Amino acid sequence: MRSTQQLSITLPIDMANMVKEKVAEGSYASESEVIREGIRALLARDRAIESWLHQHVAPTLDATLSNPARSVSPSAAQYWLNHTTLHA
Repeated sequence: MRSTQQLSITLPIDMANMVKEKVAEGSYASESEVIREGIRALLARDRAIESWLHQHVAPTLDATLSNPARSVSPSAAQYWLNHTTLHA
């Protein structure tokens, strides 16, 4: 049984040229490899966003909903962001 499936895709000219350039410069052996790498990067980004949502956003939302007094108004948050210098 095949572990791959052939697809036909249409890309804007600039993207198609970029794919061809990646192969021509030797970064990838084929156009399919370029596309696969792009999909892997997209999947990694999606996993990172999901992780961030579950690890940071959901707990913060839960904490805010359980104790609304901990929250600040959007205008207060914007003021703080505009007038505070963050130091790493």
